[in-house]
Amino acid sequence: MRNALFAHVKRVVVKIGSRVISTDEGLDEARLAAIAADVCGLLNRGLEVVVVSSGAVAAGKGQLGISGRPQTIPQKQAAAAIGQTRIIREYKETFQSHNYNVAQVLLTRDDLSNRRRYLNARNTMMTLFEYGVTPIVNENDTVVVEEIRFGDNDNLSALVTSLVEADMLIILSDVDGFYDSNPAENPQAQLIPIVERVTPKIEEMGRSSVGTLGTGGMVTKLKAAKKASLTGVGTLIVNGRSPKILSRIFSGEDVGTYFLPAQSKLTAKKHWIAFSKKPRGKLLIDAGGQQALIKRGKSLLPSGICGVEGGFERGDAVRICDLHGNEFARGVVSYSLAETLQIMGKQSNEIETTLGYKYRDEVVCRDDLVLTIEGEEEDE
Repeated sequence: MRNALFAHVKRVVVKIGSRVISTDEGLDEARLAAIAADVCGLLNRGLEVVVVSSGAVAAGKGQLGISGRPQTIPQKQAAAAIGQTRIIREYKETFQSHNYNVAQVLLTRDDLSNRRRYLNARNTMMTLFEYGVTPIVNENDTVVVEEIRFGDNDNLSALVTSLVEADMLIILSDVDGFYDSNPAENPQAQLIPIVERVTPKIEEMGRSSVGTLGTGGMVTKLKAAKKASLTGVGTLIVNGRSPKILSRIFSGEDVGTYFLPAQSKLTAKKHWIAFSKKPRGKLLIDAGGQQALIKRGKSLLPSGICGVEGGFERGDAVRICDLHGNEFARGVVSYSLAETLQIMGKQSNEIETTLGYKYRDEVVCRDDLVLTIEGEEEDE
């Protein structure tokens, strides 16, 4: 069955967790080299691969005398500055021994929130593919601050999957896959081989504590799988400590948990609006406006807006919420906060009279709007 599911895969994103290639003491160079060699095996099969690799902080913290996880952003940045060079050197040396080359790509959320920079990053990746070079991606921890963090590399890997239009996301974890309960606490926990959809029940099953090396647990991997599915991409969670796990996957071995892609997927632009572009404020919508957006697929007109929160400019993303502040959609606004305050509650034919000009009839055009319903698309 897995052979049939993966037969279409030509481009894959492989996310490698910190706990897969690190120990409490630091980077496990032998395991990283083994996984890198396994990735080269996929290249030998004719696949294109993007590696999203954690581990820079773990690789560098020892040289700073830090035990456990760094507690401050400056400590994390310093450790990452040291560790990232070790990480990329290990990948470079292993890939070159197999006659392949790698390129380092460091990203912040701002790089993917800004549409122009998003497209520039995409063009860079595509050019690397053309030259047969494998991108090694990580969050740019040396410059990142809290408000522009991706949150974790599971989230980053899902965004990169959309960015490069990959066919599959593989998350290498320190567990064999997704279980019906926590296997560390319940020896009778059962591995679930296939998940059709990441429902609230599935997410509740995946609640777990944060480890000392990684920044997430199973819950962040479920969110990543959910995001990837909305681009029509399946996600496989497997144990990255298992020898030659990537080669075994593409040899048809039934390993890990596969999350099926959604049948109805978002366009690349709408996926970017929902997940990559950071929202700057809220628009509060009355019940009639909410129904028009959800049930009838309409644009958001000024007449449906009852209130605003936060600050935003024209072209920013905003959360679209009911009167209680519960998010049900996101969109890119055609008017700034100051302009929206003047025209909200009015008819579209009153915009020009009120402002003295008009960009368009809609505050959020349907083409720039995506329903989120559960409001869980943002990793805070």
